[in-house]
Amino acid sequence: MKPIAALQAAVTAAAFVGEPSNAELDAIEREMPLILAEVELLDAQIMTLDRPVSELDERRIRRARNRVLAARRDLANKATTVLMPEVGA
Repeated sequence: MKPIAALQAAVTAAAFVGEPSNAELDAIEREMPLILAEVELLDAQIMTLDRPVSELDERRIRRARNRVLAARRDLANKATTVLMPEVGA
């Protein structure tokens, strides 16, 4: 039988430092409105799992979906603005 412990080092990419980098924290901060909107949508959907969907539930889910779409749009627009700054006149 061949031990696999010797192969472990070749498979492992890098040691886990334990803390996110500043770039990762900045990315999370930029995406936080989208993350919160998605959590709100998920909460609205979870509330309807064990009962029939009421009109209020439908509105709550629709509004949460709209917030997710708006947050995605805003995030995409910010990324485009950073990548393509405005050309001065």
